[in-house]
Amino acid sequence: MTGEHSLAVDLGGVRFPTPVLAASGCFNSGREMAEITDLSRLGGIVTKSITLGPTRGRPTPRMAETPSGMLNAIGLQNPGVDEFLAKDGPFIASLPVPVVISIAGTSVEEYAQVTLRVRDVPNVVAIEANISCPNVEHRNQIFACHPIDAAEVIGAMSRLTSLPIFAKLTADVTDIVIVAEACLRAGAHGLSLINTLLGMAIDVETFRPKLGAVTGGLSGPAMRPVAVRCIYQCAQAFPGVPIFGIGGITTGADAIELLLAGASAVQVGTANFHHPDVIADVATEIGRFLEKRGLSSPADLTGRVRAAERVPEPAQPL
Repeated sequence: MTGEHSLAVDLGGVRFPTPVLAASGCFNSGREMAEITDLSRLGGIVTKSITLGPTRGRPTPRMAETPSGMLNAIGLQNPGVDEFLAKDGPFIASLPVPVVISIAGTSVEEYAQVTLRVRDVPNVVAIEANISCPNVEHRNQIFACHPIDAAEVIGAMSRLTSLPIFAKLTADVTDIVIVAEACLRAGAHGLSLINTLLGMAIDVETFRPKLGAVTGGLSGPAMRPVAVRCIYQCAQAFPGVPIFGIGGITTGADAIELLLAGASAVQVGTANFHHPDVIADVATEIGRFLEKRGLSSPADLTGRVRAAERVPEPAQPL
């Protein structure tokens, strides 16, 4: 059975031309990637995380290949929000696709100050609050590990802008649903699930860690089952809440798996390093799948997993 379909998605009023976006950290603002891929074929771009002041990042080496993935310990290196806006603001405004700006910080005040500076950038349709990056010097800076801290950041940001805020969370917690609930109650529009997983690799010839920072974030196909689980748990707990699915996507089937778990759209990161056209190709594969199944929209796939029974979650209704 075939029929007409559209790849456009609506995440609670935030619209994207396709459900496949560039994930934060692997695409910068798109300026460099524009030289090797057609940005107009993307669903959107999530910028590299921006902090209030310049951030130098972690010591080298910063990347290490692992089975079915990679570790990175970049450490949120960026020029700071003012230089970012001066250099990339006009480019973002001129892009043919929507942009989500990712914000990071070491304090609630820093998140608030960056929010104030980016909230009026043309062509920015949402903010992603990166409160879960594992590549920070002090683990107590990971706000998403603590529901109260996460809610404080999201609450401060949401009071300063009308832009929808997506809380980017980590699976490196006992119960991601509890953290998600805290963020949603504090004003988050939706969730970005999930950030990289804290990992480590050791060189058996030198007996030394492969990363200068010792630990780093695991990305790539190896993490996808964890992302599917987190998306499913949060989608079951909070029906109708928009979710960006992130983690290990390299093909259309990978993306569809995250949609079926409950995501409304997906973000592709690590795969861009070896296949710059992967985002557009994944969207094309989703379109072919919809046509083959006689479905009209990616929304027809969201949360359609056929589980034997609903898994109970501890979260209370919002």
